[in-house]
Amino acid sequence: MNDLLNTQKRILVTGGSGFIGGALIRNLLRRTDNYIFNLDKMGYASDTSQIEELFLERPKLNDRYSFYQVDLADETFLSNCMTDIDPDIIFHLAAESHVDRSIWDPRIFLKSNIVGTFNLLEAARKHWEKLSATRKDNFRFHHVSTDEVFGSLGEKGAFSELTPYSPRSPYSASKASSDHLVQAWHHTFGLPVLITNCSNNFGPWQFPEKLIPVAIMKALDSGQIPMYGNGQNVRDWLFVEDHIEALMLVVKSGNIGSSYCIGGHGQKTNHEVLVSICNKLDRLKPLKFPYEKLITSVTDRPGHDFRYAIDSTLISNELGWKPRFSFEEALSMTVEWYVENISWVKYHQKSIKNK
Repeated sequence: MNDLLNTQKRILVTGGSGFIGGALIRNLLRRTDNYIFNLDKMGYASDTSQIEELFLERPKLNDRYSFYQVDLADETFLSNCMTDIDPDIIFHLAAESHVDRSIWDPRIFLKSNIVGTFNLLEAARKHWEKLSATRKDNFRFHHVSTDEVFGSLGEKGAFSELTPYSPRSPYSASKASSDHLVQAWHHTFGLPVLITNCSNNFGPWQFPEKLIPVAIMKALDSGQIPMYGNGQNVRDWLFVEDHIEALMLVVKSGNIGSSYCIGGHGQKTNHEVLVSICNKLDRLKPLKFPYEKLITSVTDRPGHDFRYAIDSTLISNELGWKPRFSFEEALSMTVEWYVENISWVKYHQKSIKNK
């Protein structure tokens, strides 16, 4: 790591109590000497368990960690927090991210992902403009986005940094809007930004409303494992630890103003993912019948994108990144974690039912 991540910088992570944000904070605390500030509104999917587990293992790391409960929609409070935190680097991960929920209630996605990003950009810009010349040169605003902003693919092709935006859901439209705001603040005001668009993440500690944890827990309860339509929709799966490696590398070495597409080289149909989960559970927690028999087709999601795939050539050639874990290897670790942490999952399943 160069000085941007290795000389006791002050790093602000929005959405640090989420699945990806928490994994990022764990890595930053373990692998650098930076001071980490977690700014999160603590919505229904927020959880600090993975950070707290790290402190149980290494209590001294807590000395470099601070938490602020902030809703990015609260412009005044956010501005005060920015002054108090005085960051050198911002990782912006805070977002509403569940496609189905964006269909049920789009308004909260616009408020969080568009208005929240605007407020953060303005607070960051005003902060950056007041920094000394050296700190100003080393400041970075890293906006973490999704491949869903590019829309849907047919049988062939892959998304890249040159793919036109074509969002298809309220969620992806709100993220596309936030991407455009970030680029506008760079070109208009000179704010040193970076954008990454990632494929579907998975791994331990993922909130149990996403496909993989839902499938695991439904199977362990011997219930129906839901599969949208015929299960032939394709996603490119990215293990969360590989994603974190890419995020840190982009902040360290990425070209200011650039976007980088991060894919896991793990294209699978939804049906293939579910069958693979079932096969792993057959070995770990065998039933009297194969788990695959629990897979049940349900009504397809409205406007369900057919296929996502990412071409990671740019980040590979320019920054030397590639995923370390194969899909099957990472999925095995993920399934094993959920089997061993059922109580954590059941606790958070209750929070879903209350929403």
